Amino acid sequence: MRLGAIEVAGVGKEFGAATVLNEIDLAIEGGSFVTLLGPSGCGKTTLLRLIAGFLEPSRGAIAIDGAAMQGVPPRRRPIGMVFQNLALFPHLDVFDNVAYGLKVRGAPAGDIAGRVARFLGLVGLAGFERRRIGQLSGGQKQRVALARSLVLEPAILLLDEPLSALDLQLRRQLQVELKSIQRQLATTFVFVTHDQEEATLLSDIIVVMDGGRVQQVGTPGEIYSRPASPFVARFVGDINMLPGRIVSIDAASAEIDVGGSRLRLPLAAVVGKARAGASCDVACRPESVIIQPSSGADTGASFEARVAVLHRLGPMLKVGFDTVHGPLTGLMMANAPAAGLAENQPVQLSIAARSFTVFAQA
Repeated sequence: MRLGAIEVAGVGKEFGAATVLNEIDLAIEGGSFVTLLGPSGCGKTTLLRLIAGFLEPSRGAIAIDGAAMQGVPPRRRPIGMVFQNLALFPHLDVFDNVAYGLKVRGAPAGDIAGRVARFLGLVGLAGFERRRIGQLSGGQKQRVALARSLVLEPAILLLDEPLSALDLQLRRQLQVELKSIQRQLATTFVFVTHDQEEATLLSDIIVVMDGGRVQQVGTPGEIYSRPASPFVARFVGDINMLPGRIVSIDAASAEIDVGGSRLRLPLAAVVGKARAGASCDVACRPESVIIQPSSGADTGASFEARVAVLHRLGPMLKVGFDTVHGPLTGLMMANAPAAGLAENQPVQLSIAARSFTVFAQA
């Protein structure tokens, strides 16, 4: 069993009359890369600070590797932290910044030199030992902060939006490096971000939060393909939402009417309590929209549409369509048949039945 397992049980947090976290239950497996994803103010950073010990829960409990953390100060927990504000020491060089925690713990000088060299090599800064902090780029400073936390070999590393201040290209590069480092060390990483693409790229597991609650926990593929609520569907990637009605239900499937098109979907595709006659929201991702009738048994829904707007995104084409059921967005390769599209052009759209998620309305 790997170290770094975290158990959050019934945790709530209030600041005065404001409830920031409400009944959080979460199990994080040791050695995994878990991202807390959500909009600003959803409670993700508060949850991170509770795990770190900078805050105490108003109720509930947090355990690390089976040991209760109530009353345990941050310095006694097996964690490291990397913040957006890196808090490096400008008067110390790279070596002494990374070595600082080891020196505070009284590690032997020989051990310090070896461990600093190892972790500077791991983050790609071998040979930078005597550089001053002011001589480093933003990405290099981020690597120093990461090495400074990892050199203490914590079971858990908590990262609070550490890449958000970097430009896009550098951020993408460091995301790849960060995931590689995590896999090499098998340390539990708990990463906070509001960037859906970042969460998808980095994570083994994503925890989607909103309004102080956990909305869904799953792999990136599960979160994207089978969102548990309209909020998750809209927050993680682009989504089309069409009004529909549940026509009938049996033990294995549900028949859905979408603007006159009848869909027979597995009952597992329906989120919420399905009942015949109820209104619903029928969701599908833009890449599932195809310009021509699909072939085979999974014909799904077919719509007449008109091209409203075209946006070129590198090799992809993002197309806005007007239909009698409402607007639809498609995302497709910018080649045939999409290459010949023009605004106001009438087209026939099809969406495979397997691409739909249905959110039953109460």
